[in-house]
Amino acid sequence: MRQINLCRAYLAFTFCTIAAQASSFLSDTLVRKDQIQDVLEHKPVKGQPLCRDTTTGPIETTMCHYETIESVNDELYNNLQELVRTPFFKFFQVDLYRECPFWQENGFCMNRECGITTVDESEIPEKWRAASLSAIELPPMDERIQLPGCYYRDSDYCFLDDMTEGEYVDLTQVPERYTGYAGPSAHRVWKSIYEENCFGLSELGLMTGHSPAPVSLPDTLTDVLRSELNADTGSGECLEKRVYYKIISGMHASISTHICLEYLNQTTGELGPNLQCFVTRVASHPERLQYIYFNTVLLLRAVARIGPYLSAYDYCSTDSPNPLDPKHVSSSDEMITLNKLSDVLAIAEHVGKFDEKVLFRGENANVLKQEFKEHFRNVSRIMDCVGCDKCRLWGKVQTTGLATALKILFELDETALDPRKNTKLLQRSEVVALINTLHRFSESIHAVERFREMWRQTDDQDSQHLIHEADKAVFGNPRKNSPSPASSPQPSLPLNQNSSTTPSDISQSLDKLRSHIHDLLGKCKQQTLGCFGFLSDIWRRMGEVMSPLRTEL
Repeated sequence: MRQINLCRAYLAFTFCTIAAQASSFLSDTLVRKDQIQDVLEHKPVKGQPLCRDTTTGPIETTMCHYETIESVNDELYNNLQELVRTPFFKFFQVDLYRECPFWQENGFCMNRECGITTVDESEIPEKWRAASLSAIELPPMDERIQLPGCYYRDSDYCFLDDMTEGEYVDLTQVPERYTGYAGPSAHRVWKSIYEENCFGLSELGLMTGHSPAPVSLPDTLTDVLRSELNADTGSGECLEKRVYYKIISGMHASISTHICLEYLNQTTGELGPNLQCFVTRVASHPERLQYIYFNTVLLLRAVARIGPYLSAYDYCSTDSPNPLDPKHVSSSDEMITLNKLSDVLAIAEHVGKFDEKVLFRGENANVLKQEFKEHFRNVSRIMDCVGCDKCRLWGKVQTTGLATALKILFELDETALDPRKNTKLLQRSEVVALINTLHRFSESIHAVERFREMWRQTDDQDSQHLIHEADKAVFGNPRKNSPSPASSPQPSLPLNQNSSTTPSDISQSLDKLRSHIHDLLGKCKQQTLGCFGFLSDIWRRMGEVMSPLRTEL
């Protein structure tokens, strides 16, 4: 019995030490205790806290806390909600039917919600049509790498449509939400994004929940991660690679949040928020919500950095002189756009404190940046493999928006950002995608408040059921020793003298436990990231090791 108590104490010390490092409801700790309650019972900050002056905030590579973003998100979301409904930002041209370049895609979604309604070109202001834009926006052939229907320049982090093909879409008429797109096709897309476009599979341990829950689009990371949790992480993990995965995972989590926000009720046929969906896909894995905040700060920093260029951009839907010309007369639509954009820029200047200067430094910086760009370009091309029109549309919008933010942060110097010296810095599609992507992430944070309100109205029995169902999604089946949702916690029992567990069983279990802890300490000595990845796996296996002891407790 003394050995069991010592074992308990050592485990408590090891894992509680890690948990004690947390200073936020979205801390980096991998200890999975009450994480759903931490997310859903958190009370957002509604003041105006300033970002820190040094890189010490919980959001990695930023100078802000999560609470800082919360304090301004209502205002940010309201302004973006109006901005993306203005004519300039709601019309988007996209080629939705370019062939998948990586495999033959036959998994097209036949559900009605997967489809979209396009806009006839006659409804698009002439200056925003493909023929007009291609004449002034397409770079010379010697400055771009051309592929069928798309191209990229050395500074681009994604493939851009060359405007020879494509449809016009009113983004306000095709909201991102549940479509029913799932199965092998959806899984293959996200498996490819995480597996085939990575810096090294072993470093996916950065995003280790026990196993992410299945979703429609995006799909689960479970199969991608499971085989690698025991692998050697090797050396050389770096901040840039962690940032890459946070960006991808943040987009993943944001899409999941929108799916849950407008989920199809199979009984009524109506769309509405689904708390179980959110608990299972996001709240039970707080790092997913963490990466939504991370991407929001990154996008705000990009918007703030390019603020003068955006302020000088021509948003007028009719032919007009250069907006920098004092004789320029703005239309009412353009005035509304500029006013709302000005409010967004003010917020971005205040809290967009992403520190891009700490990335891509050192002797291998250029090689690493090139690799980063190539991976992200591949992600943008994988979106051509999505078998759901609406999902493909929003996947393209958001990969383009994030790629534009990365280009602004890591490729453009102050001279390039000067709107008077570089009036053709960005394509119209990049500007539209950047603002709409920021809106997507701001709306995700806004949606969390709606789910928190639903959680507050849930009684204890129903909340335990929600947690139990999320647990099933993570582990495949409820753990044998887990209490049922409706049951009350049972008091501790005295030592069972009739137990079939023998001293030999206990000794063997403790030997296994010591072996796991020895391996864990070895990983932690080698590198922090390897430690975190291994820690997640050892925590999962701890239940198996301790199972012979449970009958003794």
